[in-house]
Amino acid sequence: MKHTLTILALAASLFTSAYAGEGEKVDLPAPMVTGINQDGATVNFADVYAKGPTVVFFYPKANTPGCTKQACSLRDAFADLTKEGVQVLGVSFDKPEAQKKFKDDFTLPYDLIADPEGKIVDAFKVERIVKGTMNLASRQAFLVKDGKIVWKDTKASTSEQAADIKRVLAAK
Repeated sequence: MKHTLTILALAASLFTSAYAGEGEKVDLPAPMVTGINQDGATVNFADVYAKGPTVVFFYPKANTPGCTKQACSLRDAFADLTKEGVQVLGVSFDKPEAQKKFKDDFTLPYDLIADPEGKIVDAFKVERIVKGTMNLASRQAFLVKDGKIVWKDTKASTSEQAADIKRVLAAK
């Protein structure tokens, strides 16, 4: 009986939990924050939002396998996304130097924002993962339109991040 209840509980959780890339429609004010990009320049998120729909994706650590897949997914679809007027910003706790190396190593065509203090992570209410003395952002993605977060994915995909964003854009 105990095993049957455990199996039923597990099965129920599978049907009610979100899958990577599924995300959810929301209507939340987009955080009006600033950060430093890989080149040391200040990036005002409100200015980026004003240019059109904006994908803000968070990743745990630059130059790690899952984060590289996520970033390269968006790189590989960047031409398609920009045809739709979409801006892309990647954010992690990494310092600008690490973001620069990541961008250069994988020829990423968008800004990577250094958030070593976690101010942007906190503004978007992204879960922090603590490993030893390191803070990491959980892998999440947001779509901002007209100053509002219209979609968020708290279980963002690695290799399918761009496909998930394109699917959401097509549904709008």
